[in-house]
Amino acid sequence: QVQLVESGGGMVQAGGSLRLSCVPSVQTFGTDVMSWFRQAPGKEREFVAAISRSSDSPYYAKSVSGRFSIGRDSAKNMLYLHMYSLKPEDTAVYYCAAGYGDIRVEDVDSYSYWGQGTQVTVSS
Repeated sequence: QVQLVESGGGMVQAGGSLRLSCVPSVQTFGTDVMSWFRQAPGKEREFVAAISRSSDSPYYAKSVSGRFSIGRDSAKNMLYLHMYSLKPEDTAVYYCAAGYGDIRVEDVDSYSYWGQGTQVTVSS
């Protein structure tokens, strides 16, 4: 079974930056869309950013647009999330997700695979 493994989380002060990475356990693994979600304590999991495998077109939630950048390294089959100008409200567990086909990228039920998550904490 394919697993997604996130890394790069940590603690940072407001205004700082972090880079998250996600790598599948199987190198030949390939899906049509890869995305990042996050979940803060007591809140539902929410969409952050997505990228299409075919076009490399990114799509962002309004709350992170202009501050976060999603990218992928096709050769390494890795997914990245560069986070800049971090705010305390960005504090959450961040999850990598992957799905097949023409999915609704903001819908958690669209995805076939999920990682275990990595904690991001932004202090004020």
